[in-house]
Formats: sequence, structure tokens, C-alpha cells
Amino acid sequence: MSDLVDSHSHLDAAEFDADRGAVLARARDAGVARQIMPATALAGFDALRALCRDEHGLYPAYGLHPMYLADHQPEHLDALRDWIERERPVAVGECGLDFFVEGLDAEAQRFYFRRQLELAREFELPVILHARRALDEVIVALRGIGGLNGVVHSFSGSEEQARQLWKLGFCIGLGGPITYERARRLRGIAASMPLEFLLLETDSPDQPLHGHQSRRNEPALLREVCDCIAALRDASAADIAAATTRNAQRVFRLPARQAR
Repeated sequence: MSDLVDSHSHLDAAEFDADRGAVLARARDAGVARQIMPATALAGFDALRALCRDEHGLYPAYGLHPMYLADHQPEHLDALRDWIERERPVAVGECGLDFFVEGLDAEAQRFYFRRQLELAREFELPVILHARRALDEVIVALRGIGGLNGVVHSFSGSEEQARQLWKLGFCIGLGGPITYERARRLRGIAASMPLEFLLLETDSPDQPLHGHQSRRNEPALLREVCDCIAALRDASAADIAAATTRNAQRVFRLPARQAR
């Protein structure tokens, strides 16, 4: 079967500090050859860069996550611009809007989000988007800035919202939630959506798959996500793997073959 790309992994998270090497080995043994690793706050940029330099197949993205709003300062946007200009990451992100978590100032979120979209447009980079109970506003923002592409990770919206994103050239990222039978709307979208807009993800260490509840998620389980979507589409897992890998290569401008 084709190698897989985990389009959203936080392998730099503290949950992996004790056994990161073993987690990487299991991922590679499962055919997860490459991972896109978005940052969440400026304080983590150095460690993320070091990890991606030390381990082949890991690609960093730099951004300011809305859930970590308390860690951000306006001057961090200037620092982010410097990092993007110097490091040339594969994407800007993780950024976006989160209207689910209580206590996150909506206007402050919008300020950081818009500035990051502008940076993505300036540097002609894709964006990795977090959009929880905020998809309609995110779509409006994308239209307003224009000239953008990327992925809405852990997509949880409607088919109509997905269709609007596809028209804008955005992919949707699907991971652990798709493996639960109760996720009927999401599974329906996965079964019928245009394959060229699908990316696979784990969001490790979060969003455990069905059968792995209450456990730390990890990139090796991406193969199960692929198998689930293949079953929903009555397709072969090899075809889903090949197509989503091509999509990741296109969106993030990855080389066709992993550098060793």
C-alpha cells in the first residue's frame, strides 16, 4: 500500500516526551512516512524546528492557535512573520477561530486569525485551520482575504460548508471522529466528497479513534482512519492512501518522494 501522510500531528507535544522515538518508529512501520506538524504558540517554535530537523519526514508549520490565546502577544505576529520568512515552512498554522471553548475573547481571536491569513497570502503558503463552532465565519474570512488555500483540520461541519470550502480550494482533514458510527453526518460527507479535497490526520495526541478511547492518539493509527474511509467509500485502502498522499503533496508542496 502507498505511504500515508498525517496532515495534522502534534508529535512535539509533551505527551510524547517519554517515548517519541518509539512513536515515530511505530508510525513508519505502519506506513505513515510523513507528518505535517503545526505549531500552537511562539514558545514552541524552537523545539518544533529542532524535532523536524532531526527526524526525516516531519514538516513544520508555524502559527498561533486560538485555544492558546492567553499565550499570544501582538508582537508574536511580527516574530511569526520572521519565522516564516526565514524558515519557509510548509504552511501557516495552526490558526483559526474557536467559539466552543468558554472564555476565549472572540475579537482577539479574530485579530490574530486575520493577521495570519494575511501572512499566508503574503508568503503564498497554505493555511492549517482550526474552526470549532466558527466555520461560517472562517469561510467568510477566507473569501474576504482571497488567494488562499489549505485545510480545515478536524472538519465537523455540514456538507454545504464543506462544499463552500472546496469551491475556495480548501481540503478538509478527517481523523479519529470518522471512526465512530454515531458520526453519521461526517461519515456521509466522507463517503461522497470529491476525493481530491480529502486529507487524513490524527491530531495526535488528541482525538483517539474508536476502539482506542481514553488512550493517547498517535500517528501509527492513521492507517485505521484510511481503512475506515475506504470502507465508507467502498474503495480500496490503497487507493485512498495514494489519493490523500497526492493531495498532501499538492497542498503542502511536499516532494513526491520522502527525502531520506
